[in-house]
Amino acid sequence: MGILGWIVLGLIAGAIAKAIVPGRMGGGWLVTLVLGVVGALLGGFIGSAIFGIGLETFWSIQTWIVAILGAILVLLIYGLATRGSRTRA
Repeated sequence: MGILGWIVLGLIAGAIAKAIVPGRMGGGWLVTLVLGVVGALLGGFIGSAIFGIGLETFWSIQTWIVAILGAILVLLIYGLATRGSRTRA
């Protein structure tokens, strides 16, 4: 899969992960989509290292599951890291 495929997959996985992860997180949709790309890469790395499942082809279901789970993991970590830094009005 090319770099453009990784970016598109990460953007879509980030949007899906944002819909799944409850609560409000700082940064808005742009940060969420960038974190989705990072999560897709992380999910592919962890999946291939532990389970032998990586990001194979764009249309593979295992690729989407691994990318979405990686994006959810990164969003949860980001949410925990920025939990106290938001200002309340």
